[in-house]
Amino acid sequence: MLITLLIACDSDNTSLPNILILYADDMGYGDLAIQNPKAKLTTPNLDQLARDGIRFTDGHSSSGICTPSRFALLTGQYHWRRFHGIVGPFGKSVFGEEEFTLARMLKQQGYNTACIGKWHLGWDWEAIKNTSAQQRKVSDNDNRKAFGPDDFDWTLPVPNGPLDQGFDYYFGDGTINFPPYGFMENDKLVIPPTEAFDLRGMETKEGGWEFRPGPMVQDWDPYQVLPTLMEKAVEWIENQDGEKPFFLYFPFPSPHAPIIPGDEFDGKTDAGAYGDFVFQTDYVAGQVLEALERKGFTDETLVIFTADNGPEHYAYPRIQNYGHYSMGPLRGLKRDIYEGGHRVPFLIKWPGIIDAGQVSTELIHQVDILATLAHLIGFVLSDSVGIDSYNQLPLLLGESTDPVRTSAVHNTRADGFAFRKNNWLFLDRYTGHNTRVPNWFLEEHGYDYIDKEIPGQLFDLRIDTAQKMNLYIKYPELVEKMKLELELEKNRKHSVR
Repeated sequence: MLITLLIACDSDNTSLPNILILYADDMGYGDLAIQNPKAKLTTPNLDQLARDGIRFTDGHSSSGICTPSRFALLTGQYHWRRFHGIVGPFGKSVFGEEEFTLARMLKQQGYNTACIGKWHLGWDWEAIKNTSAQQRKVSDNDNRKAFGPDDFDWTLPVPNGPLDQGFDYYFGDGTINFPPYGFMENDKLVIPPTEAFDLRGMETKEGGWEFRPGPMVQDWDPYQVLPTLMEKAVEWIENQDGEKPFFLYFPFPSPHAPIIPGDEFDGKTDAGAYGDFVFQTDYVAGQVLEALERKGFTDETLVIFTADNGPEHYAYPRIQNYGHYSMGPLRGLKRDIYEGGHRVPFLIKWPGIIDAGQVSTELIHQVDILATLAHLIGFVLSDSVGIDSYNQLPLLLGESTDPVRTSAVHNTRADGFAFRKNNWLFLDRYTGHNTRVPNWFLEEHGYDYIDKEIPGQLFDLRIDTAQKMNLYIKYPELVEKMKLELELEKNRKHSVR
């Protein structure tokens, strides 16, 4: 899709706020301590961020998995209008040519733009692949196939990455559990991979490595990924001179598996290694916020913290082992279209502009960030870009008590949609689970047997946040209305802002 012309209103760049988006990976609603009274972990820096701004208890990502939610965040449109799955190892970019993105918009307005962290939105790896490249069996004991380090010309730039989507600078490891295992800076590997993936002698602290085989930099240490990203983000902020506003998108690789908190964070919580990894994630967020303070940028920076989806399947044994509910009071985990799959921590701070100490129950979605920032910086969006994005500024600034958004559509796989309308939630599938749920959890928490003969589910979230009471049979007229509205939304082509 070609970029649509945007009309920039006259404004002084020096009056525009800096923008910082901190984006956690697989962090559940209940992993933010301030909104989970029963949490077995602490998140002191994020809790303070919440107290300094507004905390949304009904904030959502687009999908229950990584790539789609990131795409939706950066484009202001639901991922399912384009695709459903994640970008695999050496996968292509999900963006169209000259795609309209948040970074491109801000760059056009004069912002310095950077992405530091997990990308997971694809590159054009074919551009550096050798003609003789061929995937081979990993070993006699591993039937998976993978490319080797000699299958690519690592001296060449890799196109269609962050620099082609409006970012002036990129640094990261791409995706921590996908090859190539090494740091990218802008569009090249900092150090060329020379080995096949091999972490023998290293262990995770909870769960498995979940790595895919492929090229690896010599002596690659996954435990150093998060600390290195933190250092780069702090360094980038400290290099800003205040002459131009900046936009930093910092997508964490944590607390996504592999669960590998640094040794100095061991035992910091009562939720095991995962809790310690969440604590380290919080620490990293705190270091970035401290960098803003040291540079004198705090009062002129709008900060957003949220996450791409709910917690991974390790959350179920974590309940048994530590009594910590990463999903909080919600049903579902990563991949699910129940609330726990996409209702995530959602914090916004803007000193002196957004009143501190607010807790909002209004519906807000990550696709709304685009239109909200567009209004903030004086851009007029055409009705063919960011088509699912709503301007939430009236809510953030306290200028209106009326809800900005009353509906939302969530999806992980093509065979199931969740449609939210006010406090009603309709699922066009007999279950909202895509991640397997252990029987002990269903029995212990009073979830009824899922009847496959009932083709959908309906919940009243005012009284049933845990989504235990399926009202599909009880309210057939409402079900039909929700079905119709869902189809209208799925077929919509232009913005309704």
